[in-house]
Amino acid sequence: MTLVEIDEMSTSSIKTDSEKASGSQCGKIQVDVTPWPGTTGDYKSAYPNVNERKLLRKIDLKVVPVISLLYLLAFLDRVNVSNAVLFNLKQDLHLTGDQFNMALVVFFIPYIAFEIPSNMLLKRFKPHIWLPSCMVVFGLITILQGFTQNFSGLIAARFFLGLAESGFFPGCCYMISMWYRREEAQKRFSLFYSSTTLAGAFGGLLASAIGKMDGIRGYHGWRWIFILEGILTAVGAALAYFVLPDFPEDADWLADDEKEYVKARLYEDVGHSRSHDPMTIKSALAVFKDVKIIFGPLMYLGILVPSYSCTYFAPTIIQTFGHSTITTQLLSVPPALCASITTMAVAVASDRAGRRFAFLLPGALFALAAFVVLLVVHDAPGAQYAMLFVAESGAAAASPIVLCWFETNLGNHHRRAVGVATQVGFGNIGGIIAAYSFLAKDSPRYIPGFSISLAFTALAILAACGYYLAIVAENRRRDRLAWQEESGVPVSTTLCQEEKERLGDLNPEYRYYT
Repeated sequence: MTLVEIDEMSTSSIKTDSEKASGSQCGKIQVDVTPWPGTTGDYKSAYPNVNERKLLRKIDLKVVPVISLLYLLAFLDRVNVSNAVLFNLKQDLHLTGDQFNMALVVFFIPYIAFEIPSNMLLKRFKPHIWLPSCMVVFGLITILQGFTQNFSGLIAARFFLGLAESGFFPGCCYMISMWYRREEAQKRFSLFYSSTTLAGAFGGLLASAIGKMDGIRGYHGWRWIFILEGILTAVGAALAYFVLPDFPEDADWLADDEKEYVKARLYEDVGHSRSHDPMTIKSALAVFKDVKIIFGPLMYLGILVPSYSCTYFAPTIIQTFGHSTITTQLLSVPPALCASITTMAVAVASDRAGRRFAFLLPGALFALAAFVVLLVVHDAPGAQYAMLFVAESGAAAASPIVLCWFETNLGNHHRRAVGVATQVGFGNIGGIIAAYSFLAKDSPRYIPGFSISLAFTALAILAACGYYLAIVAENRRRDRLAWQEESGVPVSTTLCQEEKERLGDLNPEYRYYT
C-alpha cells in the first residue's frame, strides 16, 4: 500500500468525523493511492478478470441496437408526413397555400422548448422508464394523426407529437455518451444517427406498400401510413421497457466488477461522472457560463437545415422530375441508403484516426458543393438526382460527428445532460427553417430552398472551425500550465479533487478531443 499526502477528496471513506463537522473539502490528508476504479490508477490491473473486448461487445449488443431501432421508429413517425402528403393528404384535409409547411413547423415548437426539462427528467426516472414512455405516447399520437379531418386537427396532432418526442433524441445521445470513451464513440453515434437516413429509406419503401391500401375501409393511403406506423412504434416502445438499458452504474446485466470497470475507464477518459449529484436549475444554468457551449448548437443548427430539407422534401423534389407517386417513393430510397453507408464509413475512419474535425469538414463541403449545383442546374433530372445523393450523404455524415464531438467533450452528467439538450434543442430550430424553405410556389426549381440549405451548411462549417480553434487553443493553454507546474513555476490556482470532479471538462487536467 502506498501512502501520499494529497488534497482531500470530499468522500466519507477518507474523512474523519472532525473533518466532516468542519466542512473542510481541500485539507491535506494521507490516502492510499493503490489503483482502484474511479482513480487515475491502472484500472485494467485492478480488474484482471474483465476482458475489455468482450465487455464492449456485450455493451454494443445491449445499448446501440436497441436505441437505434427505437429512434428509427421515432424518426419514422416524425417524417412520415413527407410520404403521406403524396397520397392525397392535402386534398382530404383541404390544405391550401403554406398550411402543410405550417404543420411541419408546429412540431418543432414544443420539441425545442422541452428538451432540457426532458433530459432532467431522464436522470430522475431512468432511461428504461422515461424513453419508452415517451415512445408509447408519440406512437398513439401518430395513430390519431391518421384520423384527423381538417387542418386544425393536423396542427394539434403535430404539436403533441413534438411534445412527446422532445426528450427522446437528446436522451439517447446522452445515454451513448455515458457508456463509451471518446475515441470509440463516433461509430456508435453514427450507427444510432443513421437511423434517420434509414427511416427515410424504410419510410419510402413502407409508404409505397401501405399506399396500395388506398380505399380500404374508406381510408386513403396517407391515413393508413400514420395508423400502421404508429401501431408499430407503440408496440416497439412496450417491448423497450424490458430491454432498454440504464446508465452503467445501474446496469443489472453487468457483473459488479464489470460495472466498476466501465466507470473506471470512463473516469480515465473524461473524469468523474458525478451521476448522483442532484440536477437543479442553478447547476443547469451554470453550464452556460462556458462560452464554448455556443459552438455546439450553431454547428448542429447549420447541419440540420440541409439534413431536414433532404428528409422532408426529397420525395417532393424527385416528383418534379415527372415520376408517378409510387416511383417517386421508390426513388427516394437509394439516396437515403447511400447516406447511411457513407455515414458509417466516415464514422469508422474517424474513430480509427482519433479525429473529428478532419472528417466533419469534408462531408459538409461536399454537401455545400451539391447545393451549389442544385441551385444553378435545372432541367437535368439525372444530374439533379445525383446531387441529391451527394447532398444527403454529406449532411448525414457530418451530423453525427457534430453531435458526438461536442457531447463527448463535455465532462460529468450535469454538463453533458444540459449541453446535449441545448445542442439538440437549439439545433432543431433548423427543422422550422427547413420546413419553410421549400414552398409549393417555388416549385420546380426551389431556388430559395436550395439557397437556404447552402447558407446554413456554410454556417455549420464556420461554427465547426470556430469550435476546433477554441478547443485547440484551450488544450495548448492547459499544456502550458501543466509544463509550468512540472517545472516548479507557481500557478494561480490549486484545485482539490472534489473541485476537479465538479468542473468536468473545465478541469485544467482535461484535454478536448479534436
